[in-house]
Parts: sequence; C-alpha cells; structure tokens
Amino acid sequence: MKIALLSVFYPYRGGIAQFSAMLYRALENEHELKAFTFSRQYPNFLFPGSSQFVTENDKVDEIPAERTLDSVNPMSFRKTASKINAFAPDLFISQYWMTFFGPATGGVQKRLTKGMKRISILHNVIPHEKRFFDNFANRSFIKHNEGFIVLSDSVLQDLLTIAPDAKYLRIDHPVYNHFGEKLEKETAIKKLHLSPNKKQLLFFGFIREYKGLDILLRSLENLPEEFELIIAGEIYGSFDVYQSIIDAAGLKNRVHLFNEYIPDDEVATYFSAADVCILPYKGATQSGITAIAHHFDLPIVATNVGGLKETIAHEETGLIIQPDSKELSDAIKHIYSEDRLEKFSENIKNYKAKNSWSNFAKKVIEFSSKL
Repeated sequence: MKIALLSVFYPYRGGIAQFSAMLYRALENEHELKAFTFSRQYPNFLFPGSSQFVTENDKVDEIPAERTLDSVNPMSFRKTASKINAFAPDLFISQYWMTFFGPATGGVQKRLTKGMKRISILHNVIPHEKRFFDNFANRSFIKHNEGFIVLSDSVLQDLLTIAPDAKYLRIDHPVYNHFGEKLEKETAIKKLHLSPNKKQLLFFGFIREYKGLDILLRSLENLPEEFELIIAGEIYGSFDVYQSIIDAAGLKNRVHLFNEYIPDDEVATYFSAADVCILPYKGATQSGITAIAHHFDLPIVATNVGGLKETIAHEETGLIIQPDSKELSDAIKHIYSEDRLEKFSENIKNYKAKNSWSNFAKKVIEFSSKL
C-alpha cells in the first residue's frame, strides 16, 4: 500500500513524535510511506515547555517528514492536502492527541481526494485540561475520518459519546523498544549520583497538574527513610506547589529532581535506577510511560483513572489504586513485599512479546482494509 502519515515527527520531540516514528518504522518494510509534519506546531507563546524541538545532542530517529502544516494558518491546510493528494496514497493515517490540532488536521482531511481511506490514531479525545473550543474542535476533526484506532477503553467511550456510530479498532499501546537495553542498576545509580542502598521510586515525564505529583510527594511522607523518589521530566508551569510540599515535609534529601526534557538515549538510565514506576495521575486516558516501563520490565503502581488499568494487570504486572496518598504509600510497601517486584517483572516480559510494534502495524492495516 501507499500510506501517508500526518503527525509530529523529527525535528519535533515528545511522546507523540516517538510513537509516530515507531509506527513509521513498523510500516516501512511492507509499504510505501510518506510522512508529513508541522512547519509550526505551536506558536511559541502557547507552548509551556522550554522547546518543541530536539537538540543537536539528542539521539532520535530522524524520520524524513515533509514540514508543511502550520497549525494556525488555514492556508497551509490546503497546501498540505495538495501535497498528500499528489502522493496519491491508498491510506491516510493521522495522530490525534489534543483538540488544539482538530481544526488543522480536520482541515487537511476534508480536502483529501475522494476515496482515500482516512483513519486516525486517538491518544486523547476529551483533553485532561479542558478548553472552550474542545467540542467544536473534536467534531470538526472526527467527521472527516472513516475509522479510528483507540488505545484505551476510556478514549473509546469519549469517541462514542461524540460519534456513536464510529468504526474503530481497540488495541493496546505497543511497548516502546527504542530506548536501548536496561543498564545494571549499580551503573545507573552511579550515573545519577544516587545512594546505592535506597529503594528508588520513579516519576517520569512532563510534570503537569493532572499527573498527581503532589499525591506522590505526600505518600513519600508516610514511607520510611529508605524510600527515595526520582523525578525526571520537564516542568510545564510552576514547581512551587511541589517544592512547598518537599520543604514542609523535610523531603529535600529524599527527592532527586531532574528538571529537564530527558533525551531518548538517557531514558534507560532513569528506568534502570528505579525499582518501580509510579503513575499517581488524577486523570488520564492512557500513558506512554507504561509502554516505556514495560520495555525495561519495570513494575508500575498507577491510579485507577482513565485507561491506565487496561495495560497494568493488578497483582500481576503492577498495582492499581485510588488517587490517594495514604493508599499509594500502602501500595508501595506492598509491591516491595514477598518478591512481588521480581514476579511482576517476569510477567511483564511475557506481556511484551504480544504487544510489539509489528503486531500493532499489522492490525492497523487489517482494520483499514475492512473500511
């Protein structure tokens, strides 16, 4: 097949760009591909992080995508559609993760040649942080698709709320496998200058209010001194509320903050240094962090929100709890008992074999052929 992909690709960074690159590589061996991405993803004043782009030191998969779509310039919607139509693909695949991009992506889709199959991979439909234009953006995007790939039951329910008759394929987020091999824990601990005799918890990824870092910090108050916390990720907004918890609870020496975007080639260090990954989210659909943790065979403690529980088997690959600091601290103690960490890691290895990118890509193509 000839397939056009519209998403975030190199030189942009972040989880969606990583997902898109992995999908591209999974499809390219059997299909003719052309990737399209943004000439401008966000206006700078709307972007909460330090940079939208990879740096010269980042080791990333440089997918050869054509930068053509400006998210806030309607003239580029027509231009991008024209370039895709010139390629004349059998299948068009877009990624959708934020309502901000609904008008741009929908504006491209509605101008594609009649008869071209259009499907979208939905990471979110109803956003974590709601905005006044969400309903309009969702509807203007969804109506220009023949089918959808959904990565969690919660996203599926959001989709069906808006489009009850939508055709869809429900499939789990594949396991990321491009971060390299797991390091010896002693090596990773040394690289991060951590104490070798402590129990290390990991909070990884962009720090935003809905991700519940405050819940995790308060749970650390209820844990013995031997438990420490690695926080690795760029802060979106202010860290003041979290710093006040750290100061008030006297956690300064037990919290290790790496406030920066973590390049792909450094991800292994953080996951190799940790014993367990914590997702204390207050709201979620699914999280790419679970796919990274699974790659490194790292058990997860996550809250029972959105689709997190769908990729974490309770008491098999991790624990599912309510978003409460006391319940979280109890769960952390529990997962360290009776060899659960080792048992859960072995179960994750079995799960990974079924959830590969090649299987994901195959199912996407099979679904599109039936539309």
